Amino acid sequence: MKARIVYASMTGNDADMAEILEEDLLDYDFEVETSEAEFTDASDYLTCDLCVFVTYTYGEGKMTDDIADFYEQLAELDLHDKHFAVMGSGDQTYADHFCENVFDFEKMFKQVGATEVTKPVTIENEPDETSIAAIDAAAKEMAEKLNA
Repeated sequence: MKARIVYASMTGNDADMAEILEEDLLDYDFEVETSEAEFTDASDYLTCDLCVFVTYTYGEGKMTDDIADFYEQLAELDLHDKHFAVMGSGDQTYADHFCENVFDFEKMFKQVGATEVTKPVTIENEPDETSIAAIDAAAKEMAEKLNA
């Protein structure tokens, strides 16, 4: 089973999340490729079984350029034969917009036909023990559902 993790990270929190998930999926015998959104084309998802996007939500939810570009590319794809998961970080100070971009990507993956394998993992700022456990649990669910 091949997984592609693409992440966007302004502070390093989401890069850390992507790294934790990558290690988990490798432990479940996935073949994993991880890259930053600004250096990745969304069409790279066409070569994998599991598409994962890890993103931050900045301020009041407006996507930064690198995230918006990737989102627009994703909208052009047909991912009906793919599975997906999304996760990311946010700041509870912006309660109405907490992790809004994570849910924007969840909707887009569904719109382009991908099948969700686990509910979004959202964390406050950097990964702590509780959020690492949530990432681990999501990876386990991905592995169980995809029989990796």
